[in-house]
Amino acid sequence: MSRARAMGDYLRFKSVIPPRLSEFLILLTAREWTQQYEWQAHARIAIDAGLPAETVAAIAAGRRPKVMADDEATLYAFWSELTHHKSVSDATYAAVVEEFGEPGVIDAVGIIGYYTMLAMVMNTAQTALPPNVEPALPALP
Repeated sequence: MSRARAMGDYLRFKSVIPPRLSEFLILLTAREWTQQYEWQAHARIAIDAGLPAETVAAIAAGRRPKVMADDEATLYAFWSELTHHKSVSDATYAAVVEEFGEPGVIDAVGIIGYYTMLAMVMNTAQTALPPNVEPALPALP
C-alpha cells in the first residue's frame, strides 16, 4: 500500500480534475463499495471543496443527484458507464475530453480505479471507523 500512495498523492493533489470533482468521483466510488472509512474521510472534504451537500446526500443514499453542474453530470456519466458497463461510450469519452482533455480521462480513470482498489482493500481488511464515528452509508439492496 505504501507504493500505491504515490499514485494517490498525484490523483488527489496534482490531477487535472479539480478537487470538487475529484472528491465527487471518490464519493461515488466509496458509495458503490459501501466503504464507510473512505466515505467518512472524504465527505467533508468534498463539501469544503464546493460539492453541494445535497449532492453528497444523494450519493450517500445511492441515488443519482437530481441537480448537477455540467462538469459533474459529465463525470457522473463517465463514472457510471465505467463502473457498471466496464467501458464508456464514444459520446461520454468525447464529453470528458471536451471538458478536461485526454489527461482528464486518464486522471478520472485513475481516481476511480485507485479508490476502488482502496475500497476493496479496506472492505477485505474490515477497516474500522474511528472511535465514536457511526457509519454514514446505509447498506444498498
